[in-house]
Amino acid sequence: MAENSAQSATGDKVRPPEPSILFTRKSPLIDIGQLLLLGGLTTWVIYKGAKAMEYNWQWYRVDQFIYRIIDGELIFGGLMKGLMVTFEITAVSMVLTVVIGLITALLRMSNSFSGKLLANIYLESIRNTPLLVQLFLFYFIIAPIAGIDRFWTGVLCLSFFEGSFAAEIIRAGIQAVPRGQSEAAKALGFNRFNTYRDVILPQAVPIILPPMTGLIINLIKHSAIVSVIAVADLTTEGLNIISETFMAFEIWFTVAGIYLAVTVSLSLFVSWMESRAMRGR
Repeated sequence: MAENSAQSATGDKVRPPEPSILFTRKSPLIDIGQLLLLGGLTTWVIYKGAKAMEYNWQWYRVDQFIYRIIDGELIFGGLMKGLMVTFEITAVSMVLTVVIGLITALLRMSNSFSGKLLANIYLESIRNTPLLVQLFLFYFIIAPIAGIDRFWTGVLCLSFFEGSFAAEIIRAGIQAVPRGQSEAAKALGFNRFNTYRDVILPQAVPIILPPMTGLIINLIKHSAIVSVIAVADLTTEGLNIISETFMAFEIWFTVAGIYLAVTVSLSLFVSWMESRAMRGR
């Protein structure tokens, strides 16, 4: 009966109407509509909140805190100077993060009981305590004893914190390399160091790269916490400007926009590098 109803008068089967592509596939129109709706709602909330507070917007003053041109010379404002410090903190911390993560990962995979124990103590203690508490411990206890300044206190704290996550990323990448690779290297007479350097790590890097990108982005965002120990990064400069001008809305939106631009640009760049590497295989 159902089969007969699905046939036309000529006996040919009638196809059911296809659902609209707008609802069956991901359409750019949906994304654009969602962004416009979210942007409009956010703008309305900000406007109503500022109006209720009788806030006086001063967007025309923001550019002077980013850059100024005086006598034909480009001079960075406080926010750009702070951004340079943020980049410096992130770059140095990232190098130390990779080193700490690699050493910890190798210790966890070693046959040494003391090495595994040391790595596990480090991982559990860092992961299960807040970053802010770790920063205060570094700044008020370790830094005065070791004579470390504020900048390096922030860098070391961030490096040890992010290194605990990098260790698992690196360990997973190494373990993803087929075991036969290390066995073949051993058969060829490679020692353990050369096996990791020439065989295992080069194959693990493409596996490690995507999650490490997320770690770098987190590092950029987490670097804002050094503002609590008065390191002159982007967040600290924003706080200083707000205390002088009382332009809280404008400055915080600008600071957030700068962080967003940096992290999104980094994500797009790494995605492009990954796609290029995949095409080259």
